[in-house]
Amino acid sequence: MTAAEILKDLKNRKFKPLYLLHGEEPYFIDLVSNYVEHHVLPEHERGFNQTVVYGKDTDIMTVLNAAKRYPMMADYQVVLVKEAQDMKWGKDDDNKKSIDPVLSYLENPLPSTILVFCYKYGKFDKRKKTYKAIEKNGLIFESATLYDNKVPAWVEGYVSDKGYKMNQQGSAMIAEYLGNDLAKIANELEKLMLNVSAGQEITLKHIQDNIGISKEYNVFELQTALTKKDAYKVNQIINYFEANPKSNPIVLVLGNLNNFFSKVLVYHYVKDKTPQNLAKEMGVNPYFIKDYEQAARNYPLGKIFQVISYLREYDLKSKGVESNAPHGELMKELMFKILH
Repeated sequence: MTAAEILKDLKNRKFKPLYLLHGEEPYFIDLVSNYVEHHVLPEHERGFNQTVVYGKDTDIMTVLNAAKRYPMMADYQVVLVKEAQDMKWGKDDDNKKSIDPVLSYLENPLPSTILVFCYKYGKFDKRKKTYKAIEKNGLIFESATLYDNKVPAWVEGYVSDKGYKMNQQGSAMIAEYLGNDLAKIANELEKLMLNVSAGQEITLKHIQDNIGISKEYNVFELQTALTKKDAYKVNQIINYFEANPKSNPIVLVLGNLNNFFSKVLVYHYVKDKTPQNLAKEMGVNPYFIKDYEQAARNYPLGKIFQVISYLREYDLKSKGVESNAPHGELMKELMFKILH
């Protein structure tokens, strides 16, 4: 079940007595838990019937004692455990003769209690009896990290749900600059949409004006200049990066270039070079295939291996390995090697 499906059930008042929200991506966990905290119970019922605790400040028995209470003048009570990965969960006892109070409740949860565990930045151990009991009697949602190539589509879906439109180049630019931190992306999109009329298409200019991405001097333009082997434009962009290091940190630039040239490497090896197959094999939108095609023409297979090697070498140098040169100088050296 996806986060959207869970939210749909919650909005339709279809509740489970147990929820375990776990995984590496905190955004979806926060999305569900925030809805539970602010919308499952009406405001006038929360004072008596909603308990919100943090894992480092509690333990599993305290949580279960709260869960065993009956709601006061309401159909449900909510017990929400944030940062449950920091909570003392107790022993997962394999001794069949002993009575485990934790399993005792998880195997027979109170129907009038909605108990939610938010276990972030990692997966709950699926081998544990507690996991199996929650799985059997409640709902478990694993929030997986979104792969980089899936982020643009997520961005487009996010703005669409808010009543806006965004083209593929815009969503790809946001993904390149903000990475796959969905909470950060959502925050930037919310700020962006405050400056765009509802229903209007969000353009590259909107993104550049509101997210602080230079129109002419950004990683996309650098990739394009390298693709065309336009040395003059490459040097213009690198000079801009050197003058604005906080907006264009070397780790971001090198990471994006490594991702780009790695995909060019894949392009060389794919036999079926139809746009649809290339997009599938490379994990990119078909809209950008023509850029990789041009890069592959200008950078033969042997040169691509060399470029990727340079990128790794200068990544180490940027971290102080066998070099103390300023990042601006390192970038200029690297661009010269890539272009020649």
